[in-house]
Amino acid sequence: MRSLLFVPADSERKLSRAQQSGADALILDLEDSVVPANRALARGRAHDFLASTLSAGLRRYVRINPLSSGAALDDLAAVVPGNPDGVLLPKCVPADLSTLDHYLCAFETAAALPLATVRVIAIATETPAAMFTLGGYAGISERLEGITWGAEDLAACLGGNNRRLDGVYDDAYRFARSLCLLGAAAAGVMPIDTIYTDFRDEAGLAAECAAAKRSGFTAKMAIHPAQIPVINNAFSASEEELAWARKVVALFAGNPQAGTVALDGKMVDRPHLVLARRLLGLGPE
Repeated sequence: MRSLLFVPADSERKLSRAQQSGADALILDLEDSVVPANRALARGRAHDFLASTLSAGLRRYVRINPLSSGAALDDLAAVVPGNPDGVLLPKCVPADLSTLDHYLCAFETAAALPLATVRVIAIATETPAAMFTLGGYAGISERLEGITWGAEDLAACLGGNNRRLDGVYDDAYRFARSLCLLGAAAAGVMPIDTIYTDFRDEAGLAAECAAAKRSGFTAKMAIHPAQIPVINNAFSASEEELAWARKVVALFAGNPQAGTVALDGKMVDRPHLVLARRLLGLGPE
């Protein structure tokens, strides 16, 4: 999964168009892009969309409202019967993941779905307090599939702008990004990069995607269908990368007791093998 596209769940037109976006996953949004007066409408449309796209060949998530909002249980009651692939939990801390797990078990049982059908992606940096908990997600719930971060809500909490005058993220937000990456690695789940808000700036998006991939992120969220081709291209392994990965795997397969091997004049070791296997979709040894 490389790209996840946000779609306001109260917009029938945008829901319909999103299926042709080329995104690997859609995020039906019940939170920021939906005003409270439209929540009931958005829940109904999200449920209908989920029920009608079970065999659409793409992953379907729902961003519910925060557990502290008083709206999350109504969100779950509406969308879990539609059998989503997962939910995004905003303003999340590790304890929230445990609570959400219990809620989802109840709603899955009521909908006659197998337990743990609905996965969870945690949006884990949206409040100052959450920043200090990123190392705490390991082992809480088998539902956890990924961790992502957000700069907009954090900036609102801090009362500042998340980017410097030169366009680079300010220190607190780069720290949030790094903690997200480290927290996801510690929990053994996907690290997912945040949105790029200027959907007309293709060059800026491409540069941010390339930087994210170099750092270790494996996917990125999008706010506009025009961003999807750039994101998918950036997070797809190139033929050169795949060729390198095949060579590394083959070398270690031929030298199972070796800690390091020589490849094209350079030494590669076991961490390179882990990366190579991930590029090839092979998983751990």
